[in-house]
Formats: sequence, structure tokens, C-alpha cells
Amino acid sequence: MKIQGFVCNPFQENAYLVYDEANGDAVMIDPGFYDEAEFLKADRFVKENGLTVRRVLNTHLHLDHCMGNGWVLRKWNLEAEASEKDLFLIQQADYQAQMFGLALNETLPLPKTFLQEGDLISVGNIQLKVIEVPGHSRGGLAFYEERESVLFVGDTLFRGSYGRTDLPGGDTEQLFDSIHRKLLTLPEDTLVLSGHGPVTTIGNEKLQFELQY
Repeated sequence: MKIQGFVCNPFQENAYLVYDEANGDAVMIDPGFYDEAEFLKADRFVKENGLTVRRVLNTHLHLDHCMGNGWVLRKWNLEAEASEKDLFLIQQADYQAQMFGLALNETLPLPKTFLQEGDLISVGNIQLKVIEVPGHSRGGLAFYEERESVLFVGDTLFRGSYGRTDLPGGDTEQLFDSIHRKLLTLPEDTLVLSGHGPVTTIGNEKLQFELQY
């Protein structure tokens, strides 16, 4: 399994292209492409490496993580998948844009396939287990490749920090419960890829939480 990251939009959001070198199958996680130029960087990588994107996943539906869903729909002929509990956020995309001070030049398509705890996303040799981690948003999801010890957490957990809870759908108590019960119980060598900022590990963040939270 290979991972290619793309830093997107004014919030420096991390979009991840996860792909299987053996057969070229790929998954896109959190396409936060702000404009066509950002999307075309990913599209070019896909073409140059002979990849086929099979599924598009959103860890949550705050605007900075899904504003590229329209490009995905048009160019790759795919629908994004997310938690139904976050659907209200994308339905309020214009409000989110105003709140973040962003220009939203298109109506974002609504996800039509919804993910929940325990779902297994299989694409080529990639197997991502869906973990529900509400708190940063109502429908926050993490995607765990157990065999590769890799975890995509969106904005639930960062290196040395955690996601904010003052946005619509946020809940601090719920977020801490998700982190402690769902994430920090994973093996300490698990690589954590967050929605913003650098890579960390469960072991590093477990130590931070034991010391600070």
C-alpha cells in the first residue's frame, strides 16, 4: 500500500490518495481541493501512475475536507461516501463557506452512500475498517488499515493535539471518549495520518494524552 498526500485549500487540509501498486486500484480520502488547479495535481498523479480511483471517502463533512467532491464527481465519475450523521453540514455548505470566509463557487453533491462502524472498504489489496469517532463532528469517521498499521483520522486527532469542538456538531466530551476508547487502544506503532499537519503515531499521542488530558 502506498500513500500520496496533497495539501489543499487555505486551511492546508491533507487529502490522501491510498493506492495498491500491484493493480493500480486507489482510494481518495478527504478531497479538499479548493479549485481545479488543486484537483488537477491529484488527477495528474493518478494518470502518471496508471491508477484507477475506485472510491472516495470523507472522514467528515466540514467544508475544508469535502469541497473537492464536485471535481471528483465530474472528473472521476464517482460519488463520495461519508457518515449520514454529517449530512446536515454539507447541506449548509454556503453557511460553512461564509463562516470560514471562503468563496464557494459550486453546489457540493450530497454523498449517497453512507458509512458506519465496522464497515470494511476493500479496494484491491487495501482494506480500510470504518471506525466512528464523533466529537469533532457528529459523523466523524476514521479509516484503519490494520495489516499496514495505518490510521486516517481526519480532524479527530493531531500530533500533540486534537480536533476543535466549537463548530456545528462538535462535542468535547464525545471527542475525548472517541479518542480514548476508539483510537488510543490501537497498537502504539500505528501510523496516524491527520486531516491537517504532520504524521504521528498512536504511541506518541497516547503518551501526550496521559500527560496532559
